[in-house]
Amino acid sequence: MRTASERRELLKAVYQQARGCVACPLHETRTNVVFGSGNADAELMFVGEAPGANEDLQGLPFVGQAGKLLEKLLAEIGMERGDVFICNTLKCRPPGNRNPFPHELEACRQFLYSQLELIEPTMICTLGNFATKLLRGEPVGISRIHGQPEVRTIGPRTVRLYPIYHPAAALYTPSMVETLRTDFLRIPELLALGPPVQPETAAIPEPAPVAEPERAAAAEPTPPSTPEPPDAEQLGLF
Repeated sequence: MRTASERRELLKAVYQQARGCVACPLHETRTNVVFGSGNADAELMFVGEAPGANEDLQGLPFVGQAGKLLEKLLAEIGMERGDVFICNTLKCRPPGNRNPFPHELEACRQFLYSQLELIEPTMICTLGNFATKLLRGEPVGISRIHGQPEVRTIGPRTVRLYPIYHPAAALYTPSMVETLRTDFLRIPELLALGPPVQPETAAIPEPAPVAEPERAAAAEPTPPSTPEPPDAEQLGLF
């Protein structure tokens, strides 16, 4: 059984590994890796699709209009951003905000699963189609199953999985805000149920050091105009 301090050190290692990742071509066009941010001991975790332009620039998830709506909905149920952990299925922005490709999702899966193991959330809200389909392992779309909680084993952890629409969808379809609000209002009662029984499985191996070729690629000179990546304290992880 790891202590909270040990889990945080391992999470820092995963963060550093993600910053040096060149497992898919998205590393060639990213400004920053968007690892995730929030409470490292959060009971509630939100998983979105991929970073957008603002997130890529700042190295933080959900910092645009969708993030503001997410924070507003959290406030309505007595929570704030610092109470939860927020991340995406992809840690790098797809060019032009296109949809993630399967090989990109597969390349990033290890980071998401490590976050699940180390943060140990009780509940995960998947935001939109890509996160919902990836974590459920099924092609059923968000419009059919939003607001329907279920117990699922995802990688190393069993959680209450709660699919809801992505806040960005409500920016384009204002009537969807009420649907989101209705689904959000159920979050406190679902959290009150406590954690599901965990499977007896081997833990995910601790993050390996970045291989030397990857280290060299990650160390290429950065243009002066490129923002510095956020450190662990800015991410609010630890």
